[in-house]
Amino acid sequence: MSIIMPMEVLRPLAKGSIFTKKEMGRFATVILGFTLFISCYSVERNCEDFHRGTFQFQQIIGDQLQTSTFLRSENLEIEYFNEEIDSASIRWINPCECVLTKLNPVSNQDKRPISIKILTTNKNEYVFEYTLVGDQKNKQRGTIIKLSDTLITP
Repeated sequence: MSIIMPMEVLRPLAKGSIFTKKEMGRFATVILGFTLFISCYSVERNCEDFHRGTFQFQQIIGDQLQTSTFLRSENLEIEYFNEEIDSASIRWINPCECVLTKLNPVSNQDKRPISIKILTTNKNEYVFEYTLVGDQKNKQRGTIIKLSDTLITP
């Protein structure tokens, strides 16, 4: 097994071109450096900061902006939406992924757990992706704002 060096890969490009070996070497160094720079970039996620607290989620339903407020502890979430209260258990799979299961489902649809994955975090908000467990085709995205680190009843 042989290791191919950057100059060997670029040599066919240099034949008959206006580049000298020195210029090709510089070009290879720049490309290698750029590749290393891009591969080291990662999105910072401080997911543990969003395991507890009071949160708000807004979404458009029909033609109206609807707001939901919810309280989250390490293993329980209580949601306040349209003067109704709903609760769900939370099972954290890893610091950035959890599964919500309604505690008192009223329909078969409510019985299906929801998979949530935090994609990015920022000071007091996070962007997440959610779907019914087992339904990877219908993923949705949203942004949740953290209102407080404490549990405040709306």
